[in-house]
Amino acid sequence: MDVLGFFTKGGFVMWPILFCSVVMLALAAERLWRYSRVRLAGEDLAEQVGRSLAQGDMAGAQALAGEDPGPLGRVLAAAAQIKPSDRETMETVLIDAQQNEVREMERYLPLLAAIGNIAPLLGLLGTVTGMIRAFMVIQETGGKVNAAVLAGGIWEAMLTTAFGLIVALPTMAVHSYLSGRVDRFHDLLETRSVAFIKALNGSR
Repeated sequence: MDVLGFFTKGGFVMWPILFCSVVMLALAAERLWRYSRVRLAGEDLAEQVGRSLAQGDMAGAQALAGEDPGPLGRVLAAAAQIKPSDRETMETVLIDAQQNEVREMERYLPLLAAIGNIAPLLGLLGTVTGMIRAFMVIQETGGKVNAAVLAGGIWEAMLTTAFGLIVALPTMAVHSYLSGRVDRFHDLLETRSVAFIKALNGSR
């Protein structure tokens, strides 16, 4: 029996599992494409912006930050709008800008995690409903049922669990990989921000 035959034998629950797999592939492809386009500038840019701002050249600092169209440029541009003397506000703006960039990177990851949790539960639901149908057949025949018929009904019911796991396992693997990419991005962004603060303090 081919894959399509196995799929149709699984019953109606196979369709939401298939939908989950399609959504997972679409989200994973979109996030991978998005991450491949992210370029985080080096610490030298952060230091240059920090020194310019410390010297009172807010326009120059904003111009330097604007040269980088990436996440770090946006974070530094937000911080460069605050006067160096207002340290507390600047740190708040800097942290908020970082969090905005991280939230953008984390977009759709909670949905991937949800799919990883839902897919095996859908598979289990299909198995339970399939077993219910199998035992209903036994009841309808007064308990006299061919063992081969019963076994066939049971393995068909188990198909949904198998397909649910087939979707859930790669989904969780992809989610773990993408989450690791976000964590590394966050760490680098924080490192660049620290370099900015050090340059700002060191140039005073």
